[in-house]
Amino acid sequence: MTHRFIRTLLRIVEKPSTSKRDTLTIARRLLRVTCQHRREILDERHAMRRQARQLRQFLPFTKQQVAAMDNQAREHKADLLKSASMTMTAYGGWLLRDPEGIATALGFDQLADHLSINPVHREQARREGGETLEGLVFIARMEDSATSFGDEWGNGGPLFEACHATMVDFIRACPEHLLPDPFAPGEVFGPKLPPKLCIVSE
Repeated sequence: MTHRFIRTLLRIVEKPSTSKRDTLTIARRLLRVTCQHRREILDERHAMRRQARQLRQFLPFTKQQVAAMDNQAREHKADLLKSASMTMTAYGGWLLRDPEGIATALGFDQLADHLSINPVHREQARREGGETLEGLVFIARMEDSATSFGDEWGNGGPLFEACHATMVDFIRACPEHLLPDPFAPGEVFGPKLPPKLCIVSE
């Protein structure tokens, strides 16, 4: 996908006549290509690091070659990788907030169709993620549900990867004292709070 084609898609998104369904379609297309491109760059860097590891067997004679290979792996397509990461982070924030109300406008069934959630997984998707983009894509990880992404943290469909990139960026940039404690009572890994009881008078 060329930069010209990407700009064309972005111009379509900016048009007032573009439907919410088309907006989500374009987002999925852009993120799918961006994730693939990012993965290719990381694979190329990994191959260079593997070569450097092989050269380390012959140290100290290969010291300069190892240093050059490590540096090359670190700098390889750095600008393109940064651009891909910025695109993913921006779209991830947009998906998590859903400021245009795409999930509400499409409804659960259309949203599930659009995210390629297998019909046999839809009850589980609704139970785990509700009917929001954030819930279905990031929490329940149900995009392209027929594809097995494995249990490794950070793996999922392109929309999930974008949300994941946004969360990682937030955790990295946010001052530590402002981050919520996931082990606090009532939080994800913390002890469950007792139910709130109230008296109902007739």
